[in-house]
Amino acid sequence: MRPPATALGDRVRIRLRRTRCTSSHRHFGVLPGYGAFTDQTSGVRQLDEQAFKIVIVINGTEFRGVITDWGGVLTTPILSTVQAWIQADGIDWNSYRTVMRAWVSDAYDPNGSRNPIHALERGECSGAEFEQILAAQLFRVDGGAVDARGLLQRMFAASARIPAMYGMIRALRAAGLRTALLSNSWGCDEYPRADFPALFDTVVISGECGMRKPEEEIFRHTAKILGLEPQQCVFIDDIEANVAAAVACGMTGVHHTEAAQTAAALQDLLGVTLDGPGTSLDR
Repeated sequence: MRPPATALGDRVRIRLRRTRCTSSHRHFGVLPGYGAFTDQTSGVRQLDEQAFKIVIVINGTEFRGVITDWGGVLTTPILSTVQAWIQADGIDWNSYRTVMRAWVSDAYDPNGSRNPIHALERGECSGAEFEQILAAQLFRVDGGAVDARGLLQRMFAASARIPAMYGMIRALRAAGLRTALLSNSWGCDEYPRADFPALFDTVVISGECGMRKPEEEIFRHTAKILGLEPQQCVFIDDIEANVAAAVACGMTGVHHTEAAQTAAALQDLLGVTLDGPGTSLDR
């Protein structure tokens, strides 16, 4: 086991890792946060095959809490979930990508225009209202209209929990760290809430508190509920814009792409073993 975070003193340690881009690690030249909902798995420009990335920065703070996103972190990637819905419902991909590319890009741009994603995630419009708005922008490959009723439920129907990530959160909590879920909600009905008491000390859902990531207030709000300062928290998310926003308010950020990489980063930060029984990272 690595030394616990409290033993790191005032050192600043930056770990650089050379990572090889693969077909599952794609990049697109638009604002961070866009790819989780709209990047296809082919036809997207790749970065250099040998690319340096800063994996984590340790700033000497005593970490006492871990805050994690839900969709795409504790579940299968958002993109694969959406693609399963697109195929099952016969949605024309280009019609979906055109509208969502604009909406999601603005949603994660501090200067972006307000759109239905902002309203849905803040709880300012209902899921049914959002379904009507989105369905009107889409069409099926057979030329037919998209059924708005139950659209969000169908969109996320293929989402599956990741056992390794569940085990990781349980291990962190068992080690004495406070844990929180911080999620931008698309309707507030997509969560297996019966799972939460065993995983989290607190749960913050955007549509229930009137704030959303990447707004600074929601990060500070979550830390406060945990009884911690932002500097005492590690934040995990699959959307880079959210990680950057958390870091800007004082948290340490981990950009999630897969369970094994996130476990390695958390072990370096926290000194908690995350590859023991119940936390297998090969699932």
